[in-house]
Amino acid sequence: MLNVRSPLPKSVVILGATSGVARYIADQFARLGYAVGLAGRNMEELDRLAVDIRTRYTVSCHTFYFDALAFEGHGAFPVQCEEAFGELPGGVVLCFGFMADQADAQADFAIARRTLDTNLTGAISILEPFAAAFEARKAGFIAALTSVAGDRGRKANYIYGASKGGLTVYLQGLRNRLHASGVQVTTIKPGFMDTPMTYGMKLPGPLVASPEAAAKAMVKAVTGRKNVVYVSCFWRYIMYIIKSIPEWQFKKMNL
Repeated sequence: MLNVRSPLPKSVVILGATSGVARYIADQFARLGYAVGLAGRNMEELDRLAVDIRTRYTVSCHTFYFDALAFEGHGAFPVQCEEAFGELPGGVVLCFGFMADQADAQADFAIARRTLDTNLTGAISILEPFAAAFEARKAGFIAALTSVAGDRGRKANYIYGASKGGLTVYLQGLRNRLHASGVQVTTIKPGFMDTPMTYGMKLPGPLVASPEAAAKAMVKAVTGRKNVVYVSCFWRYIMYIIKSIPEWQFKKMNL
């Protein structure tokens, strides 16, 4: 008798769901008929977003309080999601992040530590419990937004880049670990996006993606079980060039 694996639940939890692009990611999944879990610190805003998703897409939508820096509660969080959905969700997408001005992070270690704790330590702390649960089930997907800033250290944002570079390496190892269990891990590397995180920055217009277009590409990559995706796709080639510059020359450049 064949051992047929049960179909994966069509549900997803969005961590950091009030961020600029996360709202559109939740919207895209709901369009595809996914039950959605919105997790973050601003419960009033999450509840408002949940009502909107339920109204427009007639899908189930739950809200969860989640703080990336409250590590002690992360281990139980997948269980909370399972209780709300009635089963372990099909996947999780990590959208939270913190980016400060490089000069501020250099001058104040508290800011540098918050950057690292949010973008790397917090990510590992919450993704490990989900990874263990999906591994035991032998199905599921994990996706996380890193950044092209993690591809090579530059003086303009090397502390933020270090946190995102660490997350990229973590996801590589997690993908290697979970492959045999049938769990997909997708690394999403956004370039510049027009979001509140980049508000006030001088961004190169032609290289800036709208959060709506970026979210559509991200969800397509996750549902298509891609391993690594750059958003927008031309960033793959830009970063290939930047990574190819010899170190003796790169250290002299004003990037």
